This record gives sequence, C-alpha cells and structure tokens, in this order.
Amino acid sequence: MRDRPAILAIDQGTTNSKALLVARDGTILARASHPLAVRYPQPAWVEQDPLELWASVRTVIDACLHAAPGIRPHAIAIANQRESVLLWERKTGAPVGPCVVWQCQRGANFCKGLRERDLEPWIRERTGLTIDPMFSASKARWLLENAEDGFRRAGRGELCLGTVDSWVLWNLTGGVHACDYTNASRTQLFNLVNASWDPELLALFDIPIEALPEARPSNALHGHTLSIGQLSGGIPIAGLLGDSHAALFGHAGFEPGQVKATYGTGSSLMTPTPTPIISQRGLSTTVAWAVQGETPRYALEGNIYATGAAVQWLGEFIGADDPAARIEALASEVSDSGGVYLVPAFTGLGAPHWNDAARGLLTGLTRGATAAHAARAALEAIAFQIRDVFEVMIAEIGAEPQALLADGGASRNDLLMQIQADLLGIPVLRSLSPDVSALGAAYLAGLATGIWATQDEIAALPRPRDCFEPRISSAERVRKIAGWQSAVRRACFEG
Repeated sequence: MRDRPAILAIDQGTTNSKALLVARDGTILARASHPLAVRYPQPAWVEQDPLELWASVRTVIDACLHAAPGIRPHAIAIANQRESVLLWERKTGAPVGPCVVWQCQRGANFCKGLRERDLEPWIRERTGLTIDPMFSASKARWLLENAEDGFRRAGRGELCLGTVDSWVLWNLTGGVHACDYTNASRTQLFNLVNASWDPELLALFDIPIEALPEARPSNALHGHTLSIGQLSGGIPIAGLLGDSHAALFGHAGFEPGQVKATYGTGSSLMTPTPTPIISQRGLSTTVAWAVQGETPRYALEGNIYATGAAVQWLGEFIGADDPAARIEALASEVSDSGGVYLVPAFTGLGAPHWNDAARGLLTGLTRGATAAHAARAALEAIAFQIRDVFEVMIAEIGAEPQALLADGGASRNDLLMQIQADLLGIPVLRSLSPDVSALGAAYLAGLATGIWATQDEIAALPRPRDCFEPRISSAERVRKIAGWQSAVRRACFEG
C-alpha cells in the first residue's frame, strides 16, 4: 500500500465532515466521518462555529490517514457545503463571527430591498442567480456590518471573507486565500461571463474586493499543506469544488441531459449545459466545474432548503433517539400518507418557488391521522420538492432524461427512492457509494496531478448503482401532486 498513489478527499458538509483515500482504480482505501453541530440562534437563522468546523476536518484527516498507515497522499481535494460564509483575521486566522450557513435567512431584509429596486433581472443576467439570502453575498454583508469596524478593516485587507472551501484551504496551507469558480459562482458576486469578481456587484453589496479570495479553476494548484497531525507537509491541494458540483462530476454526469439529485440536509438537482442558460423559471445558472486550461463547464441547478432536514425535524419532534431510522420505520407502516402533507418551509422555500417568507405546514390531518402518516408525509415532501425542480429543469433543457441519478445520505432510504420513482414516473438510479461528492473532488484533483489522464478514464471507473422503477398509476401520481401543490400554496400564503 505504501507506493499506491491515492487522493485524500475532504467532504466538509453541513452536519458532518468526511475524509477518504481514493486509489487510482476508484477503490476507497480508508474513510472517516465526524458530526458537526448546527445552531439556530433566532428563527430562520442558521450558523456554525468556524473553529469546530476546522477541528472536525482535522479529526477526519487524522482518522483517515491513521486507518491507512504508510500512505502519503498524492494530492488533496476538498468538496464543501456551498454558500456558507465566514469572516476571519488575515494576520491571526481567528474567526470574526460565526460561519453563517447556507440555509440562514439573516440577509432576507437586504434581499427584499434589492427586489423592491427591481434589480433581480440585472443580477440574474450577471450571476445566473435569483435574489435570495441563501446565496453568500447578503450574509457576507451581514458579517461585515456586525464586525467592529468591519467594512473599513476589510477594505484595508485586514479581514478575509470566504466560503468554506477557502476557510479549509487557509487552515491547511497556513494562509492561502483562494476559492474555486464553482464556490465563487454561488456567492452572487461572481460574473459568469467574465469568470471573475464583478466590481458593480461588489459595490451593490458593499463587499471590498481586498477581503475576497482569489477565484481559480477547480483543479488548479491551490497550495501545499502544512504538517498538521497525521498530515505531512508539502502535499499539493489540487481540487476545490462545491459539494453538489462534485457529486455531478462523481456521477460522471458530463453530458447534457443527465440530471443528478443529491439528498442531504437540503437537496440539489443539477444538469450540465454547454453554455450558460439564464433560467426564467426559478433555477440557478452556475459553473459546473472548471478544469485548468479549459473553458468552464456550466450547469442548471435547483436548490431545496430542507429535505433530509425535514426527516430530522419530525424525528426530533416526536422524541426519537435516531430520527432518520424512526421516521423510515414509521413511514413503512402505512401505504400512503392518508392525505397528510408536510411542507418543510422552515426557512422559506427554495427552487423553483424562492419564497423566503413561506413557513412550514402540516396539513390534511384527520382524527385518523397517525405518526406513521406524518412520517410518510415527511418522506413524500422530499420527493415532491425534487419533482418540482425536476419538472422545471426538463422544461428548460428541452429534453426528458431517461432516469434520475441519486446520491447523498437520505438516498440510503429505500422507501424514499421508491416514492421518488413513483412521483417522477421514471427510474431512479441510486449510487451505492455514500461518497459521491468526495469522489468527484478526488477525480478532479487526480486529473490535475496525473492520477487520471482524461475524463474518459474517470467515466470508465466502476459506479455501482441500483434501480427503482415507478409502480403507481398516472392517475394516482396526478392526485398526489395536486394535493402537494395545494399545500405549497397554503404555506406560501400563510408565510
């Protein structure tokens, strides 16, 4: 094993950090995971401790390398939760405020003001994004507003603003301040046409460019590691990639018409496009990935705030020790939700609705409704939200995929995958790997460092999957969808 080249891939997510060692043949030589706390200081506010986040990354690196003694990684890749943003001291690396998580709505009032000024078409044309507090810019502004002398110090280069990839990179290298194009394209400060920070957007959000990381292609040479714990110094960091983009690359979703859905705390659907498509139906245009020396690849994406989070919430609400397992077991006790619908708009609704004022709703309750019906409704809520985005996506690209590619923690739930196939009316191909995002980041870093020579080599790697075929009738599908759409309208109205 000592001479076996491998990529160390870090996947820093909302609820946990993971690390794995990936060999040339795609085999995972070692794996480690560590949970990460999330705080909710006010309604619809979501944050994490930056030092806890970094400590969790260190923990999984050490555990992964300890499990594979003698292997010195050939390179390092980082996949990360996107849109979350941090502020820290350039001189000391000390955080200034929390990590404001992608789900957080604390920038909602500022975004409302932008919409009232009718700036949405102008911003969407430059960034591919609708105005929404999920994207980093309004949260970055909030951090500067709430730091002592924040704007002035940032303008003097004393403070660093960055997404999670840049925070992890900074700590691994001892001071490299950079991010990749995929993460930059999710900030609402990045011009898709120029592939650079946009001066007019920076002025609109009052973000000094002196505080921002250098934006680079995804598989550029981003720096070299310090010696940290089990990690040797001098290892190149050759891959940075947002987690959803990494999942698409991990599926080898290189061709237009392929659609993947990642089922996590929230969910992302993404399909590659040869050129940027500016959606008028509530989807985002984004950089899919950017290989050094090549034109960036683009994608259409739909982001959903709460999918796995809905299951977690309901499980905690009923006092389950293991929320996900308990909800799956309860949901399996009934054949349908009995007319019960859960709209998990805990922090508003994302794509394609983009309503940050919507709030969660449990509706359709009768005296005969049970916890099992509510559990089934929680799983169906995930599948309904995925379907909402999928239908808009196929309308935008003008083609209907033959199957949906699925990955992520919640995709381990067989019942959910069957419900998803039923509501889409097409097969769902589920990856049997729990590490698709980390693998995608590893593949990009391997392209940069010679582990793999071409994307064709990566596409040829084994990808074990299983398949869920639709079982319900078209009439039953139409009935269920109508009930869901009615519940969504109520959640938006009451919000």
